[in-house]
Amino acid sequence: MIKMTTLRDPFQELDRLFNTSHGPAAPAMPLDLYRDGDKFVAKVDLPGVNPASIDIDVEDRTLTISAKREADDKDDRQWLTRERPSGTFARQLTLGYGLSLDAIAADYNGGVLTVTIPIAEENKPRKISVSVGKNADGKIIEN
Repeated sequence: MIKMTTLRDPFQELDRLFNTSHGPAAPAMPLDLYRDGDKFVAKVDLPGVNPASIDIDVEDRTLTISAKREADDKDDRQWLTRERPSGTFARQLTLGYGLSLDAIAADYNGGVLTVTIPIAEENKPRKISVSVGKNADGKIIEN
């Protein structure tokens, strides 16, 4: 027989009670989001999901990421603890204007999904040159 010592977390117990009485809550997909030059990068932890189950959609400036982790259900097992969630997970991000939605790219490696959202060309910062001594028609103005 295996003996386990566990520390009790009162907040975890409250979460368990809330989720039991109000239906199961979808587990969160941890996400990091940052700007890297002229693109935004979202890194989403999705360990153990089948890469073929990952689905990314953009509709009305809402980016939706969903993925599925299969349950490890075998009839001959007696579970002692089961903390790894299974099922379908989803996360939505509202995208602002000025992004190139048709150039979004995604890569899944080592259990981490990386979604790259480039800034649209017309919204990238640019330098405006200042001409001296010319009018709007390009003719030299004499002082």
